[in-house]
Amino acid sequence: MSKKSMFSKIQIFILGVFAILVLAACSAEGASDTTDLEETEGEGSSESVKIVLNWFAKAQHGGVYAAKEKGFFEENGLDVTIEPGGPQVSSIQMVASGSSEFGLAHGDQLVMARNEGIEVVAVAATMQGSPQALMFHEGHGIEEFEEMNGRKAYIEPGIVYWQYLNNQYNLEEVQELSYSGQHTNFMSEPESISQSFVTSEPYFLGEEGIETETKLISDAGYDPYNIVLFVTKEYLEENKETVQQMVSAYVEGWDYYKESPDEITEIVHNATEDISLEALQFEQQTQEEFIYGGDAAENGVGYMTEERWSTLIDQLYELDLLDEKFGANEMFTTEFLPQ
Repeated sequence: MSKKSMFSKIQIFILGVFAILVLAACSAEGASDTTDLEETEGEGSSESVKIVLNWFAKAQHGGVYAAKEKGFFEENGLDVTIEPGGPQVSSIQMVASGSSEFGLAHGDQLVMARNEGIEVVAVAATMQGSPQALMFHEGHGIEEFEEMNGRKAYIEPGIVYWQYLNNQYNLEEVQELSYSGQHTNFMSEPESISQSFVTSEPYFLGEEGIETETKLISDAGYDPYNIVLFVTKEYLEENKETVQQMVSAYVEGWDYYKESPDEITEIVHNATEDISLEALQFEQQTQEEFIYGGDAAENGVGYMTEERWSTLIDQLYELDLLDEKFGANEMFTTEFLPQ
């Protein structure tokens, strides 16, 4: 073999090795770029969760819609689906079954669920006080609950606060009639009584030309937290970071709602077909003290205390609605609320 031929073969060999090294380097760089891209995409992804409301979309859910509309959920790493509630929807059952990660319900409903073996935990209270009330025709109100004796009262069967009132006061002479959600009979009977929320029914009756007065159930000492954000104990223990993200966005939503209620009420109106904007604005105005007053005035939206939960548990136990008492600290936690 000539020297020239041998030299050519060596050149070809060197070039081949060089090409292999270049390809390997490019491949490694490409893999690195892909890994970096995947990591970047992973860091920017949002966890999908659902929150089921305690009723159809209303102003009482303004903080949820604010968090969705203004991007607070997304900023906290969540992709949140809002599912409306209704008469055929139990937020507690949905959360307990795992079909929804988060739910909204009243405080006494959560305590009753705990009694039934459904381990739920409250993580933020929307309303510091309950807007549940008894409604009367204007000029036919009462000062003391005993003054209802001798009148008709339209009350939902089994509603807890009515059991509490009967236990606290002598109401044997009240003619209790089933509340159907309609107010036709109440409207035609000036001396009658109806259950209500001060944030809604007075408005609807006013639209019908019936002026009303109300007396809060809390005047009798029964005042559970309302519209409470909750999860199951199991979910909380396994998903603390997600719960923190939800509570942070939830509180941010309600803080924004406080500053821009008209804007968010418009958004809520777009999410519901059955309630007029005027009715939602009435609710918006009348619920303000329940959400931002009380302990929330000093400690922020969502705040809860062991004393309030313990009082509620004691009251339900005295009504024989609980098989046994349990510690309030099993029912709620404030660890995820802003400090």
